[in-house]
Amino acid sequence: MIPFFSSLFHKSHTAVLHVTSTNGFHLRPAAVFSTKAKTFSSRIEVETRGKSVDAKNLNALLSLSLESGDHFDLVCRGKDAKDALESLSVLFEDLMQEAPLQQDTPPQTAKEIYAGKCVDAEPISLGIGVAPLWYYRQSETYDETKHTDFHEAARRVSAMLQHQYDNTGNADRDIYLAQKALLDTLLGQADSFEEMEAAVAKTVEQLKSGKMAAKIVDYHDLLRRIKTQMGYRMVVDYPADAFILAADDLLPSQIDTLPPQTAGVILQKSTQNSHTAILLRTASFPSAIVRTQLPSEGETVILDSLAGSVVLNPKEEDKTVAYSRLDAEQAKRANACEKRFEKAQTKAGTPITVLANVSDVDSAEEAKENGAEGIGLLRTEFLFKETAPTLEVQTDTYKKIFSLFDDITVRTLDVGGDKALPYIDLPEESNPFLGIRGVRLFKTHPDILETQLRAIFTAAGSRKLKIMFPMVSTPDEFIHAKAFAKQVAGTYEQDIGNIDFGMMVEVPSVLFTLAKFNPLVDFYSIGTNDLLQYLFATERTHPTLRINPRDEALFEAVKTVFEQADKPVSICGELAADTEAIGKLIALGADTLSVSPVLISAIKEAVRHV
Repeated sequence: MIPFFSSLFHKSHTAVLHVTSTNGFHLRPAAVFSTKAKTFSSRIEVETRGKSVDAKNLNALLSLSLESGDHFDLVCRGKDAKDALESLSVLFEDLMQEAPLQQDTPPQTAKEIYAGKCVDAEPISLGIGVAPLWYYRQSETYDETKHTDFHEAARRVSAMLQHQYDNTGNADRDIYLAQKALLDTLLGQADSFEEMEAAVAKTVEQLKSGKMAAKIVDYHDLLRRIKTQMGYRMVVDYPADAFILAADDLLPSQIDTLPPQTAGVILQKSTQNSHTAILLRTASFPSAIVRTQLPSEGETVILDSLAGSVVLNPKEEDKTVAYSRLDAEQAKRANACEKRFEKAQTKAGTPITVLANVSDVDSAEEAKENGAEGIGLLRTEFLFKETAPTLEVQTDTYKKIFSLFDDITVRTLDVGGDKALPYIDLPEESNPFLGIRGVRLFKTHPDILETQLRAIFTAAGSRKLKIMFPMVSTPDEFIHAKAFAKQVAGTYEQDIGNIDFGMMVEVPSVLFTLAKFNPLVDFYSIGTNDLLQYLFATERTHPTLRINPRDEALFEAVKTVFEQADKPVSICGELAADTEAIGKLIALGADTLSVSPVLISAIKEAVRHV
């Protein structure tokens, strides 16, 4: 039976998904999402603003221009519709967790720093460069001996993109998957390079004035890659001495060709969320977007993305200031990096433990290298994806992570609410954030929690370990979860005398019953993200409502915990990584912070200035 007609005879399954990433639902996540959708036989559609598109068609998906704050209906119809909906919903939630593209707002304005004329610059990658301008230009040559036909060239490019995706060890790897998905779509529309050029020109024209204009460079990049494989060579004669490159935009593949004498990059028609901008951040070139006219080639400028400015025709005193700021910034980063393994303490000598929030083996190893003193939050959900992990898989993975640190806190499976799994059958709830999630799974899905606890106990062996339960709201819930854990240990004759049991503080009811929890728990960990959500009865993924992450009510809640808890307390939410909040948290009594691995050295350094 034809899939379209087959889908008519099956019940449709629908979920409302919210775009919460500040980057929007742009090319990389859309490509991953579309690729995953193709693995299901069901008809899968994305509906929003009265428009419905095929989720398996990447270009159609991108045409919706979904930005942060938007939402859409994911509708699945067909034999595997339910599985498709659950799997794609989980995937979408993961895709929305990527880091914001924008850098920190500069603390000083350029006019407060420099005497010369300054023009505004949107920082891409923070840094400072002082050098003559050089405008990007390239020539093209053709070597007939290296000629390859269009289809073979496209095949090679596809294989290269797949190889880059498989062998790139950071978040940028999804760029290559996204470009491969675009290439696959284009190849379905073209049988020659000329037809592909025409298809790209048509698509670019449609994107020019829309929110997805940042994706234009990816289409041009694919053409460049294919031409290179067909025997064409792009030649760029970079200056021999230091220079600041200026261009309307660059293609992602051109970032790799920038020589070490590149002191900075100024783009005039790019965007913050383009793949070019993302790769510039990874390459760590000082870079920015400048919309105003720049001086002639050869004129020296100061690119100061820390101050969000380009200084035109700088005076000698401006250059002196810029070099001084550059030296200070480099020394600051180098100092923080060199001291990343040192204990952090305040100016008054108060020691602060800085742990890491990790979500898999790779991030645990990254945390180790970045100077984390332990793991304050091991999110175990990474093991629970398309299929339930076996006891052996869980045990082996936990062992690898546990071997890295002496101080480790493991959070038991936290799904429900906005996190669904295809093999955990939860009833449809009008408000799942107030339904079955977190610790409540001990009653609804004991088999899954039994396997997880058994794996954790086995992996720990005689190692000291902390286990905490998420979303605890009453003492009875904690009592039941801990009793369940002890029963599992008894069933499999496992000694757990080395394990402490604690809980997340993220449900407001706990704030009023801490005296009852104190005799029960061994430790507390404040999850400020969910605590903020429940304090204000505002879903974190709500498309329009926003909460101040430093609202005084949140600090009052944290204060209550520190005043009333008689067991150790750590903070593992985003507030712990907010450098503007650290001083206040320490004043309230915080002595243990758990943050993202990449922030370890910066947070330690921030503590030293409190």
